Parts: sequence; structure tokens; C-alpha cells
Amino acid sequence: MEITLIGVPMDLGADRRGVDMGPSAIRYANLDEKLRALGHAVHDAGTVNVPDPATHAAGDAKLKYLDQIVTCAQVVARTVRDCIEHTSIPIVLGGDHSIALGSIGGAANALGEVGVIWMDAHGDFNSGETTPSGNIHGMILAALAGYGDPRLVNATGEGRRVDPKRIAIVGARDLDEGERRLLREAGVHVYTMTDIDRRGISDVTGEALALAGEGTRGIYLSFDLDVVDPTEAPGVGTPVPGGITYREAHLAMELVAESGRLVGMDLVEVNPILDRQNHTAMLATELALSALGKRIF
Repeated sequence: MEITLIGVPMDLGADRRGVDMGPSAIRYANLDEKLRALGHAVHDAGTVNVPDPATHAAGDAKLKYLDQIVTCAQVVARTVRDCIEHTSIPIVLGGDHSIALGSIGGAANALGEVGVIWMDAHGDFNSGETTPSGNIHGMILAALAGYGDPRLVNATGEGRRVDPKRIAIVGARDLDEGERRLLREAGVHVYTMTDIDRRGISDVTGEALALAGEGTRGIYLSFDLDVVDPTEAPGVGTPVPGGITYREAHLAMELVAESGRLVGMDLVEVNPILDRQNHTAMLATELALSALGKRIF
């Protein structure tokens, strides 16, 4: 495969600083070298310029740093669109999860209808009306599905970028009341940790792939490292106990690779300040390799 790495050191979408160092930490874990060892051709497109939150006002308390996040999303969207149109698979390195506004928006602009698998402890389906924090990284999936402030919804093109019925959230275990209502209204498929406990990661991931892939041009995977239990991924922006295990995460990625439908991937919310010896960035690298074809045997 042709693969393009895109760094987006975004920390405007969350309150906790440190995730802006995530792209550097993942690169330091030798993602490019390990992808080449699998036989892929790898191009590093460098790092998107992201404004420093220390030098900008947050603005609306319900939509913090909205203008800066939208501007950055438009740059990311153009970069991702160009990658896909040149038959390269983008791997977008975050940064907080607000980068997906641009990455998935760009994939939709290149391909038309895409499905999304959103692996995350959180739903990220709040709006400016439901948000308890005003942090935009918790609104991105809703905006992609056409819900929320029009400036977010239309950031990378007019109207929704993804059909909510072609979205599968996997590993959720921390949902706000307002976003629960909005998720049900939109018809998003939500697989909680209870579903994974009862049915197993293989069954859940297989069903998520089928739902996201039905009638679409491919599947975009947005992987928040906080979906993994904090004992195995300590360096994340918003850790939540009770996540998937190391092997469950790898099996899910192996199933993504087997599907042959992957068109792009985010690796987000790696926070080196909270990490131990770059452990979480190394896990992110390993999971990307599994999603792109690495096998035990």
C-alpha cells in the first residue's frame, strides 16, 4: 500500500494540555520504519500548523476555539482528500479527537459516502447545547453526522459528511446524558463495553465493519487510545477505567485489515506527559501495524 502520515498537533479541542505532542511521540516509536518493514511505501507529509491555545482566546464557552479548529480542519481535509485521490491511505496522528473533523471530512470529500468506525471510550456526540464542558473534541462525531453548530457541520463541505446509520462507535463507556439522546435520535450504532463483554470483540467488530461498510466507498477508522484500558494505555487525554485489553485492540485491528475496506485512520489522544516511557505511543504504532496487515503468523 501507499501510506501517508500526517501530523496534527491539536490540543484546542480539550482542556488538558499535552496531546499536541502525540504526533511526535508516535513518530518517535518508528511508525514509518515499521510500516516500511511490512512492505508499504510510506510518505510523511509533515505536520499541520495548529495555533497555540496560550496565544488565542477560547471564545464562546460552549464552543471553545471554534474558529481555530475549523480553520485547521479545512487544512487537514484538503491534505487527506489529496492523499486518497492519489491512492494513498492517510494515517492522521493526533492530537485531540477534533482532528477527525478534517480527516473524515476530507475522506468524504474524496470518496463520497464513507462509513466510520469510532473506537473510543466516549461518544463525542455532544452539541453546543448538550456539552458539559464546551470542549469541541466531544462534538466532532455529531458534527460529521450533521448535528450541532452549523460552523462545525459545514466546516469541510455543505451538510453532513457521514450518514449516522453508517457510524459504529466501539468501546463506549462514558456517555453524557445529552449525547445519549442525540445518538438515539440519529440512529448511530453504539457498542458499549457491556456489548463487548457479552459478545466478544470479534463479533462486535465484525458487525461494526458490516454496518459501516454497507453501501459505502470504504471505512474510515478513528481510533482514540482511551478506548484501551488505562492500565495498558496510560498516556491519554481522558482516561476511563474498564476499557478493552491489549489483545482485544489488536484483534479488532486485524479484523479491520482483513476487511480490505480501510481508506484512512486516525490515532488520537496520545498524551506523552501522562505516559510511561512512551508506552501508549508505542501501542498506537503497534495497532496501526495490525490495521495495515501485520499478523502474528
